[in-house]
Order: sequence, then structure tokens, then C-alpha cells
Amino acid sequence: MELVFFLEEPSAKAMLQGIIPRLLPGIETRYIVFEGKQDLEKRLPIRLRAWQNPESCFLVMRDQDSGDCLQIKQRLVTLCSEAGHPDAIVRIACHELESFYLGDLKAVAQALGPASLAKQQTKAKYRTPDRLNNAAQELKRIAPKYQKLSGSRALGLAIALEGNHSQSYNQLLAGIKKACGIR
Repeated sequence: MELVFFLEEPSAKAMLQGIIPRLLPGIETRYIVFEGKQDLEKRLPIRLRAWQNPESCFLVMRDQDSGDCLQIKQRLVTLCSEAGHPDAIVRIACHELESFYLGDLKAVAQALGPASLAKQQTKAKYRTPDRLNNAAQELKRIAPKYQKLSGSRALGLAIALEGNHSQSYNQLLAGIKKACGIR
């Protein structure tokens, strides 16, 4: 089996490369990174239709940003179905990838510092980080060393596989397991 990710940005790949070997050791994984949301939506059906390996399972992930989460997800599900892969799993990061990181401040403290960050997890905005419209700004404010690509790489290795306060992160992990037939 091969798990194929279709992603809107390189930072998502950097994060997943740290998570997947811990979550699913031994699973062959491929990452197809597009140049943003529009490129993903334009080229996703073409890539899916042309895919040759029948043993592949697919997961599409993109940020919600300021759009309507349900509409975005439905549009991507429709694109996958029309391309012949109705079983592809679609996951939306609410509102952006950095929400995942704010859901595990212990990992942020470990990967980027400062060490005192973990204690802030009990604050309301970090208990439900998916509600933040400016997660990237917030992360940069509390962890000044954060840079999108290198930070995602470091956090992918540190972020916990359980207990994250970001529901969209937890849904992503559940979707990855579902795509691979794992409960």
C-alpha cells in the first residue's frame, strides 16, 4: 500500500514527514505539493486521473484560511469523485496549519522554545486553537524562532500523536488512519 498526500504547501509536507513515520511505521508515503490552493484545485483532478498505482490511497489537505470549511471540503470531495477516486480522504486545517501547533504548546516549547510555553496551554485561545483566525501570527508572537518551513519540520518531529487541542489536527490523524484502513 502507498499513502499519497496532495498538499497545498511545502510546510505541510515538512510537518507530515515527521508525523507519518511515527503514526504509521513502514507505510510507503508520497507527497505531491502544489503551489497554493488554486493550483491544488486546478491540478488535483488531473493528477488523480493519471495515477497508475491501484494500491494507492489518497489524502488531500489544505488550509481553510478565511473560506467556508464545509464548502471547501465539499468542493475537494467532488473533485476527487469526478476524477474517479471517491474514496480519497479530504481534510481541512482550520484555519491554518499553525493551529495544529498551537494545540500542542509542549511540542512548540520543545522544538522552538521558550520552555515556558507549555504552561500556556490552559489559556482559552490555546484550548481551542482552530478558532483563531491568525494562528500563524500568534505562533510567531509566542515562539519568535518559528519560520514556516523549518518550524514545520521541527514541529512534525515533536508534535504529539494524541491529546492535541486542535480538532482539525485530530481529524487529520484520524483521516490518515482511515485512508490506510486503520482504526
